[in-house]
Amino acid sequence: MAFKHAVIEKNSILLLVLTLLVVSIGGLVEIAPLFYLESTIEKVKGMRPYSPLELAGRNIYIREGCYNCHSQMIRPLRDEEERYGHYSLAAESMYDHPFQWGSKRTGPDLARVGGRYSDDWHVAHMNNPRSVVPESIMPGYPYLAETPLRIPDMAAHLRANRAVGVPYDDGMVEAAEADLLAQVSPDTEEADALLERYPGAKVADFDGNPAVLSELDAMIAYLQMLGTLVDFEAYEPEADYR
Repeated sequence: MAFKHAVIEKNSILLLVLTLLVVSIGGLVEIAPLFYLESTIEKVKGMRPYSPLELAGRNIYIREGCYNCHSQMIRPLRDEEERYGHYSLAAESMYDHPFQWGSKRTGPDLARVGGRYSDDWHVAHMNNPRSVVPESIMPGYPYLAETPLRIPDMAAHLRANRAVGVPYDDGMVEAAEADLLAQVSPDTEEADALLERYPGAKVADFDGNPAVLSELDAMIAYLQMLGTLVDFEAYEPEADYR
């Protein structure tokens, strides 16, 4: 066996041909299934598109560069799961364009931040991070509470996302503007209609100021949704890759 191996190593042409053969077989094994698989992402119950207010908040999150200091990807390592929660699933980012996995953690991972803190905590944190986390080096964003949320055409924004695969239906697109306002209007018929389209969405006056729909409302709505859609007690992975 060693003799045959030496023959291959001493013959550069033979080595090249056999290397190309092995690489070709490996490539076919990896690439061929992609032509007939409908999706490479495991379906997970509970995942839905962002509500209009959550989507607006996500845009503000990206605009302010929050992804530079916060990741949204919990790796399947014990120390990460003990600190942040269940490891991230590919399905949780299936409607993200672009995704917010991140590669740096100046601040903590936010993949499971939804519901971990109250809306009042987020209001205080965004205004002055050190008022709730004394050791924080995060800058404050007090202007978000003072800036009205302005989106000229929310329906067009949903249509743009639908064009890249997000399953917004015609009803969601038509009700985009109404849903934007409904999510900050608890105990209304509009809020009930919103929840039918976006199950599990939190409806609240997020920034504590009912007089204005602010950018802070949108930002908190987005943060409070992160990591809350999948019921991990009922989730059974098709395979454990750890």
